[in-house]
Amino acid sequence: MNSVQPSAEAVAIKNDRIMKVGTNTEISSLIGKATEVINLQGKTVVPGLTDSHIHVGDFSKFLTWLNLNDADSIKAVQQEIKERVQKIPKGRWIIGSGWNHANFAEQRYLNFQDLDEVSQDNPVILYHQCGRVCVVNSKALESAGVTKATVSPSGGTIEKDPETGETTGILQENATDLVWTIIPEPSEEEIIESAGLACQKIVEAGLTSIHWIFTSATELTVIQKLQEENRLPIRVYLIAPANILDKLDASTIDSDNEMEKPLGIKVFVDGSLAARTAALNEPYVDDQTTTGQLLYSREELNTLVTRAHKGNLRLVIHAMGDKAISMALDAIEKALREVPRKDHRYRIEHASVLNYDLIRRIKELGVIVSVQPKCVISEFAVWSAVERLGSKRARLLYPLKTLINAGIRIIGGSDCPMEPLSPLQGIQAAVTRQYYPEEQITVDEALEMYTTNPAYSSFEDSTKGSIAEGKLADLTVLSDDPRSVPSNEIGDITVDLTLVGGKIVYQK
Repeated sequence: MNSVQPSAEAVAIKNDRIMKVGTNTEISSLIGKATEVINLQGKTVVPGLTDSHIHVGDFSKFLTWLNLNDADSIKAVQQEIKERVQKIPKGRWIIGSGWNHANFAEQRYLNFQDLDEVSQDNPVILYHQCGRVCVVNSKALESAGVTKATVSPSGGTIEKDPETGETTGILQENATDLVWTIIPEPSEEEIIESAGLACQKIVEAGLTSIHWIFTSATELTVIQKLQEENRLPIRVYLIAPANILDKLDASTIDSDNEMEKPLGIKVFVDGSLAARTAALNEPYVDDQTTTGQLLYSREELNTLVTRAHKGNLRLVIHAMGDKAISMALDAIEKALREVPRKDHRYRIEHASVLNYDLIRRIKELGVIVSVQPKCVISEFAVWSAVERLGSKRARLLYPLKTLINAGIRIIGGSDCPMEPLSPLQGIQAAVTRQYYPEEQITVDEALEMYTTNPAYSSFEDSTKGSIAEGKLADLTVLSDDPRSVPSNEIGDITVDLTLVGGKIVYQK
């Protein structure tokens, strides 16, 4: 990803920096007695990959749950619970999801007795694949105060044995809340533990940097503690919600640690296409009664954006509908008139429903567009974007090639845990897009979304984003070259090695 030196055979690293890039012969001359040599056997090395849009807090919670999607029997579920019980203290909740009785050899629903057999001291709640159905054990029922005499709540069912009247442990719809709402919030120690696990999954995916969107002061404290305890194997660029602006001060954000500064501030202008709350200029085709929802008035947004701009905070503006995008650009333009700044590198998250006038304005204002390629596929395939927007608007829904041709920088992310973490799956999605395939981009263009462009977006392009002398030795080693495998197999490429600052943080 270095235009001056597009490819090379070897890399020399000293301390945390790339010392030299060149041929095997050139680099071999630098090998000394204490040099560690890693022969990659011709595998592909790319700059350390960056996820520009990830919710680590939510991802870490998800990782602590039992994943029961592949369970083919009740005994398999029991084994998962048994293993978890051995790893955690008595009384801690066990949460899981994904079981489906149709996949079980026993061909029946789980019940509280199945769970009690393997967990008497830990309350258990396991969600069915369909979502609003769960099974709980006796300890969970006891904690929630659910007994034989408890009446099912409105809109929900506490399933009971028709002969004995005893609860079976199955709760449906609103009855699931009887247990869910009494599960205690995880302790700070538990949050740190699960966030550490999430960080490990992140480096396994080949990511060396992330733009961590956090939602609370508690989550920020967790990030700082991970840093202090040397349990943060990745580089973090922080993005805070605008509503905690007043709670943050200079002492809260330590500018001397590895978390790159200044802070990104996320502003939500509208909702989502899936919920028909993305703010549009014209009504949704499949619901003419709505044009979505703006979360700020024009004046409120202008005030907030100008305040962040004057404070030298980096604006990260969520705007999906064309009306919301236009308002966001107006607010940026107004702020720049008041306090001119040529190199602001502000970004719009998603920038979903575009038109040629908006694309022109994005280019003129020097705004970066942040896109999650797997989400693009979901918008079309799952949320029926064409039916909701009509073919004319859908044609310029996430038009990656058009944006690149216009000279606009695009950065890539996952929106994990909403979509899979893998940046390679994201690259494949951008390269193989089936809806309006004229917006497919090349592998190199997709790689830029995860390397050079995110480094630029966070003002780190002088130290990250490409394999060049003097830059940080953040590298991702892939089993295959994404430019040489069939495009529909890019997501199957494995990450063999991840290095951050010259240190191996993951090895397959």
